[in-house]
Amino acid sequence: MTGISFDRSTALQDRLHQLVPGGAHTFAKGSDQYPEGMAPVLVGGSGARVRDVDGNEFVEYGMGMRAVTLGHGYAPVVEAVREVLAGGVSFTRPTELELAAAEDFLALVPGADMVKFCKNASDATSTAIRLARAATGRELVGLCHDQPYFSSQDWFVGTLPINTGVPAAVRSLVRTFGYNDLESLRRMLEENDGAVACVMLEAASALAEPEPGFLEGVRALCDAHGTVLVFDETITGFRWAAGGAQSVYGITPDLSTWGKAMGNGFPIAALAGRRDLMELGGLNTDRERVFLLSSTHGAETASLAAFRAVVRAYAETDPVATMERQGRLLADGVNAVAAEAGIGEYLSVIGRSSCLVFRTADATGVPSQAMRTLYLSEILQRGVLGQSYVISAAHTDADVEQTVEAARGATAAYRKALETGRPEDLFAGRPVAPAHRLHAAPRRLAARAESAVRPIRSSWSE
Repeated sequence: MTGISFDRSTALQDRLHQLVPGGAHTFAKGSDQYPEGMAPVLVGGSGARVRDVDGNEFVEYGMGMRAVTLGHGYAPVVEAVREVLAGGVSFTRPTELELAAAEDFLALVPGADMVKFCKNASDATSTAIRLARAATGRELVGLCHDQPYFSSQDWFVGTLPINTGVPAAVRSLVRTFGYNDLESLRRMLEENDGAVACVMLEAASALAEPEPGFLEGVRALCDAHGTVLVFDETITGFRWAAGGAQSVYGITPDLSTWGKAMGNGFPIAALAGRRDLMELGGLNTDRERVFLLSSTHGAETASLAAFRAVVRAYAETDPVATMERQGRLLADGVNAVAAEAGIGEYLSVIGRSSCLVFRTADATGVPSQAMRTLYLSEILQRGVLGQSYVISAAHTDADVEQTVEAARGATAAYRKALETGRPEDLFAGRPVAPAHRLHAAPRRLAARAESAVRPIRSSWSE
């Protein structure tokens, strides 16, 4: 039983399910991602803390699906947005702000010559594919199958377990390769020689850094096969560095896609790249013009102002260094607590320090949704909300200390579950579900099946 109340949250969540398919607008925010009856409905937050409708306060991780690096309600961003609101948000012609924002962006990403803003990275990645297809005259997409999420559009959804509604013809156009596996990429390109328009991957992820020579090899293989190289910087941008992973590892893609932390939570994303490619969607091309990005709200002033304020914050302070420092503190603290309790091989914090996740394994060492549910329920009761330990520059030492103490409080139940092999006896309801599961099984069946099956794609993806 929980020591805090989620009664009002549960009532509002039930109402959300009546009005919103899935009860949320993002799979990873769904109530099935949290222990049953313990899915807080939030009212607001400040810094690294949030409040729910029941009056509970939590230290939050995940930070808006990794979109918030400076903290909720970060004053310089809020003030920059406030300043432009009174003058209007959307107009029938470009604003001076669009030019200034483009200049700011391209100064951060020296490998890009042009940029186009939009509202979400799904559109940016999908447009990168269209552009690559137009430039090469090819149709196939090379996709890194070890990375969890690239787009909500058909070309990628067709690769998920939940792909109902995606035409078979669309699904047939994707070829995959493994991260840090140059041979699999080489084999894929050779087997489809002259047919692969682009290779898309994250240069790094929360759980995998590039091995020496890997990204260089990817670049060389794409060049050799005339294939467009696309880096998805949606997560790595402003979390690995302001200039993205490409600036950390020194490899320049042909195109890159951005989102999440660009606006510290405000909706802004971008497609950027080489001039010869980007101009295919412009007015100065002597080739057939590409439908690049065209949307009513693509360059509304509030999000552009937020983006420029984020750029200033990264120039004047060092949010990445702060996230890395606090992340190391958190990982070291939780891992020490688990080790002291004798469960370090089953409960651990892993990943890049600015983008941490926690691993919850059962007594056989296999990642377990039931053990994850137990851990989530234990830390929720102790004022910590998060499907991951993705941190922000707003997390204080006190926030980290509370999180470590919450983990300490969870170890007794975790150890007992390892001993009995029955974690479901220690929490109410069904286990949490993988984010992109096929369907909602009946509650009792789901509790048994999902606790035993490792998710195909990580439950911490968007």
